[in-house]
Amino acid sequence: MHCYFKLYKPYGYISQFITNDTHAKRKKFLGDLYDFPEGSMAIGRLDEPSEGLLLITTNGKYSIHINKGKIEKEYYAQVDGKITQSAIEQLRRGVTITVEKENYTTKKSKVNALTETPHLPERAKKIRDERHGPTSWVSITVTEGKFRQIRKMTAAVGFPTLRLVRVRIGNYKIENLKAGEIREIHDVRF
Repeated sequence: MHCYFKLYKPYGYISQFITNDTHAKRKKFLGDLYDFPEGSMAIGRLDEPSEGLLLITTNGKYSIHINKGKIEKEYYAQVDGKITQSAIEQLRRGVTITVEKENYTTKKSKVNALTETPHLPERAKKIRDERHGPTSWVSITVTEGKFRQIRKMTAAVGFPTLRLVRVRIGNYKIENLKAGEIREIHDVRF
C-alpha cells in the first residue's frame, strides 16, 4: 500500500530527504521534518528559497503522473515593484528564459495580479520591507516545471521574485498548512 502526503515546505529546506554530499551537511532536508516511510520521494521540487505545497509519495507511477502530465501548479510570487498589466500580459503569452544554457519560451500561463497580500505563514527569513520600494503579489499557474521557471519568468518581465510560494498542485491546495506541517492524503485519484 502506497503512502501519500502533502507538506508545506518551509523556506530554507531542500526538496530531498538526505544527502551524501559532505558540503551539504549544514543544509536542511525534508527528512528533518518527519519520519517518512522508506521509499518516499518528493513529487517535483521547490528550490531552497521557495516554499509551499510539496507532495510526497512512495508511488513512483503517481510521481511520474504529476511531473509528466499537464497538471496545473499554481504559485504566488511576491515581486519587486508594482507589477504592470503589460508584464502580466507578457507572462500570459510566454516569455523567453534560459534553461540549461538554451533559450526557452514558456508556454501560455494563467497570470493574475493579487489585490491583497495572501495569508501565508511567516517566512523564516524576512523579506525586505516597503522602505526599499513597493512590492506586489501575482498568481502564476503553469503546467510545466523548468528549473527556477517562475523566478526566471518574473525577472524576464522586469519584476524579480522576492518570495515564491506554491499554493496548488492539481486539486491539492496548501489550504491552512503551517510551514513544516505534513498531512497524509487518503483520497488519491489518477
